[in-house]
Amino acid sequence: MTGRPRAEMPETDTARPVRLPALCALNAVPLARMIRAREVSAAEVMASYLDHIEAANPLVNAIVSLRPREALMAEARAADAAVARGEATGPLHGLPQAIKDLAATRGLRTTLGSPLFADLVPEEDAIFVARMRAAGAIIIGKTNVPEFGYGSNSYNPIFGLTRNAYDPGRVGGGSSGGAGVALAMRMLPVADGGDMGGSLRNPAAFNNVLGFRPSQGRVPADTPDPFYGQMAVEGPMGRTVEDVAMLLSVQAGYDRRAPLSLDSPAEGFATLPPLDPKRLRLGWLGDIGGHLPFEAGLLELTESATGLFAALGATVEPTTPGFDMEALWRAFVTLRQQSIGGRHDAAYRDPETRRLLKPEAIWEIEGSHRLSALDVYKAGLVRGAWYKAMLALFDRFDFLLLPAAQVFPFPAGENWPKEIAGRRMDSYHRWMEVVIGPTMAGCPAISVPAGFDARGLPMGLQIIGPPRGDRDVLRAAALYEAACPWMGRLPPALLAA
Repeated sequence: MTGRPRAEMPETDTARPVRLPALCALNAVPLARMIRAREVSAAEVMASYLDHIEAANPLVNAIVSLRPREALMAEARAADAAVARGEATGPLHGLPQAIKDLAATRGLRTTLGSPLFADLVPEEDAIFVARMRAAGAIIIGKTNVPEFGYGSNSYNPIFGLTRNAYDPGRVGGGSSGGAGVALAMRMLPVADGGDMGGSLRNPAAFNNVLGFRPSQGRVPADTPDPFYGQMAVEGPMGRTVEDVAMLLSVQAGYDRRAPLSLDSPAEGFATLPPLDPKRLRLGWLGDIGGHLPFEAGLLELTESATGLFAALGATVEPTTPGFDMEALWRAFVTLRQQSIGGRHDAAYRDPETRRLLKPEAIWEIEGSHRLSALDVYKAGLVRGAWYKAMLALFDRFDFLLLPAAQVFPFPAGENWPKEIAGRRMDSYHRWMEVVIGPTMAGCPAISVPAGFDARGLPMGLQIIGPPRGDRDVLRAAALYEAACPWMGRLPPALLAA
């Protein structure tokens, strides 16, 4: 298969601001409630979103494979007719949704950002996509990703680069970059994402929105290797904690096609009783004892954001895990290559298709060829020891706090940062090492807005909870949200109605 031309981007410094339609400014839960109450029609919502996408998407290139307007308006009118007939409606009823371009969508092109799959049209939805449809979502298109999801920068040879919502001269992050940017630009009310090495948390941090990596197994995925492919998870993104919790309640729950998936609690995730901040103890991991380098100002900004918890009466104190973090990184690389290296091995072995793979994909595949069973076993031992180290921390703390990235959004001409604070990055993803702790322990972690630097660039703070403590992490995020002054700050390209 051959790729399609990259999208041509306009000159961002001369782009006119886009006026934000009132319906697109509403958050997902209240908007869906209004549709169900017939205070606004799904057709009106769809028309507003499609008009807004037409105006805003050329600035950032976040939404791809957009379906024809006529078909989407027909589905919106059908959603209104269902409400008029008094039929049962789900929490996403009538809401436009664009699905991350790594997830299968029935009848809609799913490219994985690769020329190898430029014309792939799945016959079935991924499990969580089917659940979102059943909850009433109207799938309008896809959100852009890096090729195969490799790297925290969403560019590929089919659709080009997704640009940052707050500075289109910089990157939007990834791999759920299209989703994070679309949310920030108010082109989606809520969005799905996926996360192995920060792919939900990094784009949330880069775009002043929320990205939640649930506990391992919380959202079922029908992967070809369901017993071993446990590093990556699917999860929700949103503009508010309420919206994130609502989408998780739709996505989560056991499915027999995912044998290690978890049952959800009976009360679900959509109702979040408040936490008493005065009873909370939080551990600030910072640079993990000097192990992690950070761009100037980032560590200070995120540490300052932890003060919101302290101001509410919570105890926040610095801590370290007392673990060999370099060994943890090496184990992460080994288990990642073991998990994903074989997926595209056939394409690598064919010279005609190998030339269509980006260097980062080739690096992962060739790394998997060098692994032995003993290497994987030893990495698993490190992961198990890390899990126990995290449990020991959670014996002392209710939650752990950590920056969501090690650099601010970087210039759009760079594929990935080669150096941080004078320290060379030895792989295309080493600059995102700050996110691997929750991944390796299977812990839930949410990136919440931590503020902006002097250039107006956003950053995020991770709130990490114990394994299967998803609901409490969302409750902690809701506590933070109530005191956070940055949540509703719009990108400069948007003018509020």
